[in-house]
Amino acid sequence: MFAAFGRSLWRWRWPVLVGWLGLVLAGATLGGQVFDRLVDTDNLRPDAESQRADRRVAELLPEGPTVVAIVRDRDPYDPALVASVNRVRTDVRAVPGVKEVEDLYNAAGGRIGADNRSTLVRVELADGLPTAEREAAEDRVAALLRGIDAPQVLVGGEELAERAFAEQAIDDAAVGESIALGVLLVALVVILGGLLVGVLPLLAALAAVAVTLLGLYGLTAVTGVGEFTVNVVTLLGIGLTVDYALLLIARFREERGDGSEPADPSDTGDPSHPVEALARTMATAGRTVLISGLAVAAAMVGLYAFAEPLLAAMALGGALAVALATLAGLTLLPALIAVAHRHVPAPGARTWVRRALATATRPLPRIVPTRPGSTTRSGTPAADPGPLGRLAGYAQRKPGPVAFGVSAALLLLALPFLAGANLANSDARALPRSMEARQVHDVLLRDFEAGRATPVTVVVEADPASAEVRDLMNQLNTLPQVIRMQPRPDVPGPAVVIDLTPRGATGGPESRDLVRAVRALDQPLPLLVGGPAAEVVDYRSSLADRLPYAALVLLLVTTGLLFVLTGSLVIPVKALVMNVLTLLATLGVLVVVFQWGVGAALLGVESWGAIDLTTPVLLFVFVFGLSMDYEVFLLARIREEWRRRSGLRTPAARTRAGQRAVLAGITRTGPVVTSAAVCITIVFLGFLLGDLTAVKEIGFGMAVAVLLDVTVVRGLLMPAVMSLLGEWNWWAPAPLRRLHQRFSGDSERPAGAPVPPAPVPASATWAGVAPTAPRPERPTSTAP
Repeated sequence: MFAAFGRSLWRWRWPVLVGWLGLVLAGATLGGQVFDRLVDTDNLRPDAESQRADRRVAELLPEGPTVVAIVRDRDPYDPALVASVNRVRTDVRAVPGVKEVEDLYNAAGGRIGADNRSTLVRVELADGLPTAEREAAEDRVAALLRGIDAPQVLVGGEELAERAFAEQAIDDAAVGESIALGVLLVALVVILGGLLVGVLPLLAALAAVAVTLLGLYGLTAVTGVGEFTVNVVTLLGIGLTVDYALLLIARFREERGDGSEPADPSDTGDPSHPVEALARTMATAGRTVLISGLAVAAAMVGLYAFAEPLLAAMALGGALAVALATLAGLTLLPALIAVAHRHVPAPGARTWVRRALATATRPLPRIVPTRPGSTTRSGTPAADPGPLGRLAGYAQRKPGPVAFGVSAALLLLALPFLAGANLANSDARALPRSMEARQVHDVLLRDFEAGRATPVTVVVEADPASAEVRDLMNQLNTLPQVIRMQPRPDVPGPAVVIDLTPRGATGGPESRDLVRAVRALDQPLPLLVGGPAAEVVDYRSSLADRLPYAALVLLLVTTGLLFVLTGSLVIPVKALVMNVLTLLATLGVLVVVFQWGVGAALLGVESWGAIDLTTPVLLFVFVFGLSMDYEVFLLARIREEWRRRSGLRTPAARTRAGQRAVLAGITRTGPVVTSAAVCITIVFLGFLLGDLTAVKEIGFGMAVAVLLDVTVVRGLLMPAVMSLLGEWNWWAPAPLRRLHQRFSGDSERPAGAPVPPAPVPASATWAGVAPTAPRPERPTSTAP
């Protein structure tokens, strides 16, 4: 089926390209409008207790958005300053949408900073203003407040901080993606050996992203889509499309051989014709791309199982990006190959890129023995197995110690996360210190709040004068986490709103303990607990409750897809365990750098003592998806090699054949996986070029995950475990095995059947090496 599809793509290559061009143009015109429809997406569902508490407080004590100005470095009672503030207050009150202005000179309890040379001006806007009107009022008020006659006036507020975060996210994406794409192009030209062939993956990736933006534009009609979603989804689409393109181009080069044209170019049935090479490419690598895309899409579905608004939007956008990256890999890239196949360098071709690299550097010999004096049986030097091949060979020689040592090392890296991760909501602390909104947050906390955390809010539906309310307040005041209790005045109706100032930082462990302690009180009154700390508690609880559902989705889909690929039920379990180890180790490194601050300065990051709540979940999905991507790449080739060797009779011979199949599969696909990892790491390192800490967490985490997965996990742990399992790698119950053989055509080779020679290793074609084919393994006979 895939081979016929490849021939059809060759025949209809120009209509396919025209169709994609139309989609790209639509994406460029309509997709760009998605940025005008982005909204702030809540982390929590509306039915969470903290959300209900916040809505109830808003009903009892309605309050509009606020703009805050900190007037600094001048005596608060300087007559000139007083006159300036009074004049600006009059102008601010005249701005449409302004409800109230409070400052030191017109409101009871006006505030002076701890340095005695700063004062606070607070402007409240009308509640319920449309977004455009509110933003216009905020901008006008901010401009007027900056006109106060003082050496420094800092203007900020919650809404202004959120706008600053959104604008910074867009700026970071523009800068990071532009630089990452430029570096990626250079890497692709060097890896593939030519300018035009290096452009092909990037063209496919940009086309997939353009159509993804079109899909996100349509998605905004269904759900809210935020700036962070667009950033992550587009970079994921670029990375996956480039991965698939590298796999397809590498396999096409291998199937085409030396690139010579057939004797009769019109004879498309000639096995040496490029159309047949493309057909064989789609029958092998194309099938792998489809299964990989389905596996990564399953990871996105698993993210949707968490059901929080932000994660749901990320899941839908991610699934859309994965689907379009897979579609581009299965249609656009083969069509581009069909048009430009003459510009795809043949194995061993001395292109201008390789000549330039040879001139600029002194590379090692292109054919390197695997060990001193190593040769093939024909007497020629053995082909270099590449980094992954060398790691796999070492792991197979010592499978037990390697499997144990690597697993222990990954668990050791995971300890910081498992034992001491502090997950919290990002606030203004995620902004760079150079931004005004961040400076306002820091000065307010230090000079006006004495460093105290934001209060935990308790809403009680009862008469304030009742004995039950007094008993409750006595209980609250004696909780060890509380340093201050303050009921709010003038609450209408039979209701009480109490602010509890906790020890520690906002959303920190003490705040979260206070939320749990209040909710666990044994008292008869109906109450709700809200505030930032309660949001963190609810979010973590929601994720913990829904994690089994997400894991079940991933388990079922992954098992099904890998069973279709391999016919085994053991390999999916092994893949899931290794993916979990990779994720936990990555999160542990993330805690060390971003929470503890070890090495944070090297990344231009200021540790704020926590990890953003959404980071582990996003990494859970992305790491799982990309790990499955590389797992499928390797397993597809390992399975091919195992099928070639599966006719051997004795268990010992089959075990040796299985180990050689694993090594051959990793050696042949290793260069593709390594190159794909380099490219996708370049893409995600673009996140580090921005200023937002939460975005840097994702970029750094993905780079660490890819590094660990491609080297330690795929190079060492995977071959070691498969060597230990032997034939058990391919175990499945007999009915399932027969079902797989029936629908996949993967029947066992008859015992004693000769093993055909292996195709030219992908590692050789990738590097331009022309090695000798390995000698077929001789079946072992048990006859006397």
